[in-house]
Amino acid sequence: MRGALRWLSSVLIVAGVLLVADAALTVLWQEPVTAIYASIRQGELGHDLNRLNRTPPSPAEAKVLSLLPSERARIAFLARSLRRHAKDGQAIGRIRIPHIHASYVMVEGTDEAALQKGPGHYPATPFPGMPGTVGVAGHRTTYLAPFNKLDKLRKGDAVQIEMPYATVVYRVEQTRIVLPTALWVTKPVGYDRLVMTACHPKYSAAKRIAVFARQVSETPRGPSARIR
Repeated sequence: MRGALRWLSSVLIVAGVLLVADAALTVLWQEPVTAIYASIRQGELGHDLNRLNRTPPSPAEAKVLSLLPSERARIAFLARSLRRHAKDGQAIGRIRIPHIHASYVMVEGTDEAALQKGPGHYPATPFPGMPGTVGVAGHRTTYLAPFNKLDKLRKGDAVQIEMPYATVVYRVEQTRIVLPTALWVTKPVGYDRLVMTACHPKYSAAKRIAVFARQVSETPRGPSARIR
């Protein structure tokens, strides 16, 4: 009996130490178990994105591209085409935020399953390269915490989104703390922009942090770059 009690005590002590360590890592860095899962999924998504980048336009798309008069028109056409065909959880591009050392494959969708893989594009908003407000959401403390340091961004910081058809660059304009019901953050304004959202404060879903960035450039990639 004493041996069994000693064994049980050891198990409980170890379990307690692990729980404390997990909590400390979550506060200081991010939740470690979900981070491992998301890291594996990001690796898989990276391969998927490479395949998507190499996929040529369909014959019908190539014909339309050859008739469009400008790079901007070709980028917008390919953005609309990819948006129509993108499925929830599918890799669609890569978001880079140099100031906070963030670089993640971005997926379509913002439901729980999609955001466990990486930052997710709001399906109701346009793709980068289309007119309007592009919306992207991400976790702050779990699943690699891609938007953990979103609050560190300041006016003028760059955000770069690499899509198969273009690289679109934005500059941060402002940060707002809003309610989860603030649907206006994704509404179109008088210029093309990006809004990135995450729960606020950390470890709470009471509010949202929303970082707004204005589009400053778009450079063609893939099919839109090859057609002149």
